[in-house]
Order: sequence, then structure tokens, then C-alpha cells
Amino acid sequence: MNLFNPGEVPNLLPFDGIVLDYGKVISSDRSQQYFHRLMETVAWKNDEAIIFGKHIITKRMVAWYGDREYDYTYSKTTKRALLWTDELLDLKKLVENISGHAYNSCLLNLYHDGTEGMSWHSDDEKALGKNSAIASLTLGAARKFSFKHKRTKQTLSTILESGSLIVMKGETQTNWLHRLPPTTLVKQARINLTFRSMVVA
Repeated sequence: MNLFNPGEVPNLLPFDGIVLDYGKVISSDRSQQYFHRLMETVAWKNDEAIIFGKHIITKRMVAWYGDREYDYTYSKTTKRALLWTDELLDLKKLVENISGHAYNSCLLNLYHDGTEGMSWHSDDEKALGKNSAIASLTLGAARKFSFKHKRTKQTLSTILESGSLIVMKGETQTNWLHRLPPTTLVKQARINLTFRSMVVA
């Protein structure tokens, strides 16, 4: 499944969760093609959040796609899913085939450069269900991605390259936080696709 290192898929976490690292699953050329197509075709919008009662608009941009017009609420704001584009459907099928999980939606994040990141959080909203799998696909700039255990505070990091895939599942969201730390060293943009399975009533 890994284009350059086939074999057993390693778990990045030492305990209390599973983060499977499939490595690079899309070639560099194809990753670049998908990156440019998503930059052009995705309905990007600046993300919004309500933090300590203040309405914050981020530089980072997001988009929410799915099988249906699902509502997804996080950071006290709600988004309604758009229907899949052809490129997103292609990538969804690829990720499903590799991970062995089915996904009905995808939250995309666009980081214009390394100064844009994501603070510590868990993707543990009720709409995602308990211990469901979340597949994270990177296109564009390589970035450090970090985990921190909620109880022990142990941290660990990995580098996510363009075309690489990790899958967070099991008790990962219950026991671990994750973040994308900002850096002034990265000047290029990164698109992150997080494929999810929303609980549908």
C-alpha cells in the first residue's frame, strides 16, 4: 500500500491509540496535480471559530464536502457539506481502498505557509461517533505533525510529506491531542484532507 516502503504499517503511537502511518501513497507528480486541481476547484473559505466568546476568522481556509449536505459543528460554528468534486471522489476511493474504512465526508484545510497551523485539539465531536477512523492525506508542503497524551503529557512528532497518509482510529481521539505547529521555515502551501464518517440519524 505504501508506494516506497511496502509491508507492515507502523503505529505512530506507543499506547492508548492507533495512528497508522502508510507513508507516501501518491507519487510526487500526481500529488502536485491533485494539489493544483484542489486549489482551483474547492470552495475555500476562511475558517471561523468562537473562542472565549470572540468570533475569530482565521487565515487558514477550509472546505467541507460529503455524500450529503451534512451539518458539522466544531469550535461553536456549523458548516454544511457541499457535494463531492470528481477529484475528491478519486482521493476518497484511494484512501478507502488503502485504509479499509469507508468515509462519507471530508474536511479540507488550506495552510498558505508555515505560519498557519492548528493548536492542540481532538476530533471527538459526537457527530463523528466514538473511536471512528479519520484518514489524513497531505498534499503540498511537508509539515511536522505532533501528538500529546492527555494524561501523561508525552509528546511525539512526525513529518507528513506530500502524498502521505495517516489514519487515526481506536481510542486516539479519547486519549491524545494533535496539532500542526507553526513554523517560519515553510514557505509553501499545504492542503490537508481529513476523511471522516459522520453519524447519520
